[in-house]
Amino acid sequence: MSGRNRVRSYLGLGGNLGDPQAAMIAALGILDANDGIAVTRVSSLYRTPPWGLVDQPDFLNAVAEIETSLDPRQLLDACLAAEHTLKRVRNERWGPRAIDLDVLTYADNAVHEDGLTLPHPRIAERAFVLVPLLEIAPDIAIEGHPLAQALGNLDVGGIERLDLPAEWWRNTP
Repeated sequence: MSGRNRVRSYLGLGGNLGDPQAAMIAALGILDANDGIAVTRVSSLYRTPPWGLVDQPDFLNAVAEIETSLDPRQLLDACLAAEHTLKRVRNERWGPRAIDLDVLTYADNAVHEDGLTLPHPRIAERAFVLVPLLEIAPDIAIEGHPLAQALGNLDVGGIERLDLPAEWWRNTP
């Protein structure tokens, strides 16, 4: 990774069309190949019920911990470019998709720019994000509020950890 200071960031990954596990593996490979990003850890893979628009197939979700020398906007652009490479089509908000990459946090920084708010503004409302995030970062807090407490207020029904090897993301499905 390039010489700039590196920060820890967390990315949400998901999808429910085609082979989302393969799409997540490909996305993580694309991001890890970027000189400014190193994938350091990835949660288990979870099957989760759809959120928002509920009349669609279940999702697969995971969270990746990365170290990056990119600034927040560059990191978002790298995620969007990976989605584009993997043929992500944005038809409807919360609709079905082959791959979705969200920047959840960027160190402890707060960012409020056009098209980019960090920490992710709905992180504490989404069990499908918090369950895998807390698996790899159990003590994570946003603005001094432990996210484990937020998870206690959410419905985790239907979220199922898949029985895969710990390094599922380094293997071809």
